[in-house]
Amino acid sequence: MRPADLAREHGLSTQAVRNYERDGFLPPAARTPSGYRVYTEVHAAALRAFLALVAAYGHATAGGIMHAVHAGDAERALTLVDRGHAQLARDRETLNTVRNAIGHLTAGPAPGPATTAWSVGELAHHLGVTAATVRAWERAGILVPARDRATGYRIFDAADVRDAELTHLLRRGGHPLARIATVVDQVRTAGGTESLTQALETWRGRLTARGLAMLDAAALLGTYLRSRP
Repeated sequence: MRPADLAREHGLSTQAVRNYERDGFLPPAARTPSGYRVYTEVHAAALRAFLALVAAYGHATAGGIMHAVHAGDAERALTLVDRGHAQLARDRETLNTVRNAIGHLTAGPAPGPATTAWSVGELAHHLGVTAATVRAWERAGILVPARDRATGYRIFDAADVRDAELTHLLRRGGHPLARIATVVDQVRTAGGTESLTQALETWRGRLTARGLAMLDAAALLGTYLRSRP
């Protein structure tokens, strides 16, 4: 097979195929007496596997997997695959936790009138936590309460209470404050939970697509491993 034969299947340039070989993503090709590369079905299987791995795990991880395979280090290659699946599982767990938290907030009663101003103590009592915990969430940038002009005390409105409830739910799920701050900021930027719910559905679709891509990549990687001498 010529470089053009491999390239045509995937809509690549022949130079891209040569570059993949140069970078170690394909096994070295034999050469004709005149110096032309000669590829085989093994190279075609390697290219299919590599491109599928890129779609599933990203270019860097895909390259690492192929390098490990070509170095004869199957354990390293499978470790990289396992890490990708573990990350997907963590992402899916986080997504489900946030979706459940958002569903709880939207399904439950409103914390109070929009004009109600809650003190630190009142908010802490509402959540069943200490005032020190609420202040820690503020220091982490999760809560941004206003201040009473006369007394300087913190005052929490309905949106602040919503953010605190979401934080409380996510903390009970074991999520770190830095990650919670990102989620709450998304809610605050969107102006509520409805826009975030739509974003979470988009995220869910991406995770599903990534999982399916990993299945395709695993099948093609297995085919390539069986085709190697």
